[in-house]
Amino acid sequence: MRPLILLCNDDGIFSPGLHALANAVAPLGDLLIAAPHEQQTAMGRSKPRKHDTGVIESVEIEVGGSPHPAYAIRCSPALTVAHAVTELAPRRIDLCLSGINYGENIGFSLTASGTIGAALEAASFGIPSLALSRETPLEINFLHDYAPLDWQAAMHFAAYFAERTLRDGLPDGVALLNINVPNDATAATPSRLTIQSRSNYYNLYGSPHRTLEEPHILHETKGAPAHELESNSDVMAILYDRVVSVTPMSGLMTAHDVNITVA
Repeated sequence: MRPLILLCNDDGIFSPGLHALANAVAPLGDLLIAAPHEQQTAMGRSKPRKHDTGVIESVEIEVGGSPHPAYAIRCSPALTVAHAVTELAPRRIDLCLSGINYGENIGFSLTASGTIGAALEAASFGIPSLALSRETPLEINFLHDYAPLDWQAAMHFAAYFAERTLRDGLPDGVALLNINVPNDATAATPSRLTIQSRSNYYNLYGSPHRTLEEPHILHETKGAPAHELESNSDVMAILYDRVVSVTPMSGLMTAHDVNITVA
């Protein structure tokens, strides 16, 4: 029996990144495609409840030149995965692929990522997971009308790491791989095993000139000085060395090897 691969994201069911991912990995197994019905960037692993939470709509997206069934779910990325696992999967899911995301998910800020949140949700069900992201200009990360991009390099690495994970699984203690592809990458770009940087990478700023009672979106920039970065970090790999970053993640947030007096 062919493997069952769950495809999800945080950019929404009609994201070109999700469609590129489906076309990249379709030869590897049967696809269960489920994604939020609209843009859900930076939702992390949140599970908000709204009046229409959990409504599932059947849609079609093109895979390999033909229509393929998919599901648009009215909820967060993490809840989308939970609905897919508990309600939509016809059998056990062998692999979850989250992405391909508009925007790199690296550094200390990545806990805000809905792409990571969806992969973590799948991992909580014991499903090996990959989070896949493509570096993009900051101003297009939250768009509902998706900007056109070249997905070829990201598709190559998605298929490569998906095939390896289906064949070999993930190492003990690894819940997911966080894979980030530079915007100038090609299929020949090297990959590097990295750690998550302590750098925020995405940095938020308030405005001193606004009325506090009015809605306001904080200003955001991205980047970090090279001298402040760990040499083997995901931010260094993407921002300065321009290689594909592959970060193994456990999904656990306990700090180890510390000495703290608690009593």
